[in-house]
Amino acid sequence: MAAELFPAKKLASISPTAVQQYQQQNFSNNNNIQGCNWQGLYPTIRESSVFHAMFYGELAEDKDEIRIPDVEPASFLAMLKYIYCDEIDLCADTVLATLYAAKKYIVPHLARACVNFLETSLSARNACVLLSQSCLFEEPDLTQRCWEVIDAQAELALRSEGFWDIDAQTLESILRRETRNAKEMVVLEAALSWAEAECHRQELQPSIENKRLVLGKNIYLIRIPAMALDDFANGVAQSGVLTLNETNDIFLWYTAAKKPELKFVCKPRKGLTPQRCHRFQSCAYRSNQWRYRGRCDSIQFAVDKRVFIAGFGLYGSSCGSAEYQTKIELKRQGVTLGVAINKYFSDGSSNTFPVFFEHPVQIEPDTFYTASVVLDGNELSYFGQEGMTEVQCGKVTFQFQCSSDSTNGTGVQGGQIPELIFYA
Repeated sequence: MAAELFPAKKLASISPTAVQQYQQQNFSNNNNIQGCNWQGLYPTIRESSVFHAMFYGELAEDKDEIRIPDVEPASFLAMLKYIYCDEIDLCADTVLATLYAAKKYIVPHLARACVNFLETSLSARNACVLLSQSCLFEEPDLTQRCWEVIDAQAELALRSEGFWDIDAQTLESILRRETRNAKEMVVLEAALSWAEAECHRQELQPSIENKRLVLGKNIYLIRIPAMALDDFANGVAQSGVLTLNETNDIFLWYTAAKKPELKFVCKPRKGLTPQRCHRFQSCAYRSNQWRYRGRCDSIQFAVDKRVFIAGFGLYGSSCGSAEYQTKIELKRQGVTLGVAINKYFSDGSSNTFPVFFEHPVQIEPDTFYTASVVLDGNELSYFGQEGMTEVQCGKVTFQFQCSSDSTNGTGVQGGQIPELIFYA
């Protein structure tokens, strides 16, 4: 449905081509206000310079009704509400269309508000779609935020329905990504899901041959030779997505001393390197603590920028080697965001031992989260002391405070959960 615009006053006329040329000149970078765009200099603008040219310029439109076929009415009304009332009213369903309208009609402060809205609502579920849109709108900051989510939560992002809707160029950039933390088998499954959706878009039968056809050379960006041999033999080799010659060559690459040349990238991806926030200045052990009887050790923390918590570093036995059963959990305002049940083996040293969630958990800035662990083990463990309320880790500042969930003695000054393992 097209939006319709009824000018209150008309002077002269302007050709659609002239308007488009003016828009095209400014569309790509609304953050750099040109000298002639005097309305864009103020945060509470009442008019758009494009509308000013359309209605009051030397070549203004001479029509009672101006049709705008490429902007949805709801988004156009949101823009008019901002222009006339200085009010920003955005919602998830229309924010991308509103951003398009704000870019087209050179309303930079509304465009920035749309980008801020998208950044705060960014998650693994929509990161791939927003990556595609951020490149289209030339918003490098939003593009970077999207990559941060996709890198840290790659498997969740690749399995999201939004991944099916991206364009081929965005697919290629994601498949090329060196710092993505995802198994190649997950990458292949995601690529085939995208190919099925693309077949439907092109009105093709979603056969394995057509999936391979629409993937084109992107198939070689999936690092199949970097998979475990078992994954290849029981999965990819039997899927039909490879030619017989490709299957034979990859089997030879795995097993033969003289390896054939492959079109596929053979090196594993670098992935992201996890960082560790250590909150204690020292650790100790005593004959009567730290003991575990199914009670909860818990601490609250906040950060000043978005991070992704991959897991915790925990202390182990102070009485020689021992194994612990663990349940780790992350909550925000009582809502569980991530939980994992694991085992870890400690060697009797005062080192910390990592325990991970299945997928990294997205943590937003300036909000306190609760990190908890319940351990089950017969042996006493080391415990931290001289705890810090604030820790700087690279570009991220962590703040800690005691949690009412902690029933085993852990707090800011001492106890368990000495480390938060994260990506930033």
